[in-house]
Amino acid sequence: MRSALCALGAAAALVLLPAAHARAEGQEPDRDFTIEDPRITESSGLAASRAHPGIYWTHNDQDAPLIYGVDSRTGKTVATLTMAGVGTPRDMEAIAVGPDGDIYVGDIGDNRDGTWDHVWIYRFPEPKTLKDQTVKARQYVVKYADGARNAEALMVHPKTGRVYIASKNQKGGGLYAGPEHLSSSGTNVFRRVDDVPWVTDGAFSPDGDRLVLRGYFSAEEYAWKDGRLADQGTPIAAPFQGQAESVTYTTDGSAFMFGSEGKNSRVVRVDRTSGGPSEEPTRTPGGTPKPPAQATPADGEKGNVTTGFLVLAGATVLVVGVKRLLRKG
Repeated sequence: MRSALCALGAAAALVLLPAAHARAEGQEPDRDFTIEDPRITESSGLAASRAHPGIYWTHNDQDAPLIYGVDSRTGKTVATLTMAGVGTPRDMEAIAVGPDGDIYVGDIGDNRDGTWDHVWIYRFPEPKTLKDQTVKARQYVVKYADGARNAEALMVHPKTGRVYIASKNQKGGGLYAGPEHLSSSGTNVFRRVDDVPWVTDGAFSPDGDRLVLRGYFSAEEYAWKDGRLADQGTPIAAPFQGQAESVTYTTDGSAFMFGSEGKNSRVVRVDRTSGGPSEEPTRTPGGTPKPPAQATPADGEKGNVTTGFLVLAGATVLVVGVKRLLRKG
């Protein structure tokens, strides 16, 4: 059943992806690319390497402690990292690089919506060389101040190093801040600091002034100030993807990179245009932010996008429904 639904999502994605986003692959780093590694079938997180330009770290939504470094110029895996010193992961959902160059992995998913009283974060230094190797990781126990919940987004602020988690809920989730410094000897309590929509991943901009959050059908970029969301968010012209699971910034902050689950999944670059989220949103007379104009598909594609959106919406409803049945089973 799950394979059939994934195939349906992938087919919908082919209909949905606007040609305006398509770019030549294999010419330069930080452009559209296809993940070619047959082992990577459920890419659930994406993080741009700080030490190796053009390399993106990802991992499967699975129980193996493996992290893959993929070259955006070729789509090929150039390093497979095996985390040592941690237990068996349950549901790895997110990855980020901190200001100290460490890689953070969020084993924070809970498909049973809050049945696990704790989740984990793993952390290890980004390797200086790209090769298959074992890395020693630290493991942190995480609990939420207001009770267990499901989450798929973990973000590390590039200036303060503070870790944030966005929970996932059909009626909207919460943004949770961890302690100033994570402790590997005790429990790290994350406290709710804001409300967020349905979120499957998120990332801070390299300068730490912005936060992008994505869901299955949409993405928004928020101004960030004093450890909180500083505005109501600006929509981003994100691509429609079968199982939209990941997002990150390029290392220069000039664009977003959107990824999804599935075999041979595609990572799509979306530039931050001069009329995009970097500008201060204008406000209507009533005080509601009016987002700047965003890129739209070419006229000839509008019908395909509308039709494809309906197909993808149906596929996602089925996915959510099946997951509920599996939880009950």
